[in-house]
Amino acid sequence: MRKKDLAENAISLHQKLRGKIAIQSKLTNLRPSDLQLIYTPGVAEVCKKIHSVPSTKFVLTSKSNNVAIITDGTRILGLGDIGPDAALPVMEGKSVIYRHFGAISAFPICLSTTKKSEIVKTILSIEPVFGAINLEDIEFPKVLDISIELEKRLAIPVFHDDRHGTAVVALAALINALKLTKQSLSSVKIVVAGAGSAGYGISSLLSYAGCKNILVVDSGGAIYKGRTENMNKYKKEISTVTNPSKQKGTLSDVMINSDVFIGVSGQKNLVSGTMIQSMGKNPIVLALTNPDPEIAPNIAKKAGAKIVGTGSYEFENKVNNAVVFPYLMRAILDLGIKKITNKLLYLSALAIANTIPKNDLDVSHIIPELGNKKLQKNIMHILKSKYKKHA
Repeated sequence: MRKKDLAENAISLHQKLRGKIAIQSKLTNLRPSDLQLIYTPGVAEVCKKIHSVPSTKFVLTSKSNNVAIITDGTRILGLGDIGPDAALPVMEGKSVIYRHFGAISAFPICLSTTKKSEIVKTILSIEPVFGAINLEDIEFPKVLDISIELEKRLAIPVFHDDRHGTAVVALAALINALKLTKQSLSSVKIVVAGAGSAGYGISSLLSYAGCKNILVVDSGGAIYKGRTENMNKYKKEISTVTNPSKQKGTLSDVMINSDVFIGVSGQKNLVSGTMIQSMGKNPIVLALTNPDPEIAPNIAKKAGAKIVGTGSYEFENKVNNAVVFPYLMRAILDLGIKKITNKLLYLSALAIANTIPKNDLDVSHIIPELGNKKLQKNIMHILKSKYKKHA
């Protein structure tokens, strides 16, 4: 679809719907006698039960199936800081995906503050309603500070989709791509463009998965242990698990002889065909910035890329975190998982990758479609069998 038609059709649909979500009652045929049970006087007994046994809130209310999608609008897609009002359509879209694919009630909460302390305070205050928190499209590094603070203070899981979801889908796609190129995670040279939330999450998970040669590049070039320019505590953490040879230079420099490029830079057209040509044999290119990738798939393929994936639903190999969050969150809620760990994410990536049978793998099919009915079953199975409950 042409970009002009896409824009017109998207705006037309949203205008017609006047928002994409609505709250509905589970009681489809409300009888007069039901009012005594769901409201006064019967509901008072439910309140007293929860007050005396707080854990019953998970079975007597919708808490265990409610997720708060929190944003302040400071890093929306590849559009940047466009504010909470303009962020709402994205959060509504995520709510629809949560409901349709995970049967989860997800509430878009777009905050009119960008202050870290106020965001934390707000989330702590609304926690009683929710079984999990989904942080979304909040600027780096503030969002990691928020995430870490909440993990310390909340008894429910804090999922950060830009970090956790993107890392899982990138690893799943890479696992399958490497099956086709007959390479191993431990042997390939991987270049990650972008040292924000997604780059931080990807580098951490790739390291956990056994990748030995990862280089993360930001606007100042390759990150390495000991670099002093344009660093923060999270980039310093990145430097401890990447770039073992302390390679320096620009993105173009470190792309030479690399096997894998993963783009989460937020910059379209960051990568040129010449840079792809400088890579090793059968390059794998995952240009995940939305709505426009770091390099257009046709340019990457023309330059010699063996496998190309993007975060966009406009192209083949849709390496988008939408294939992760509804199914993983369903499992998290059902299994009572309290913390998001690399082990949890790694097992989820394996489950997603293995959803595609080996004989069905192809350079244009390295990641399952969002609606694949095996995704939920596979993620649930691997986490039930290999991940400790309440971890």
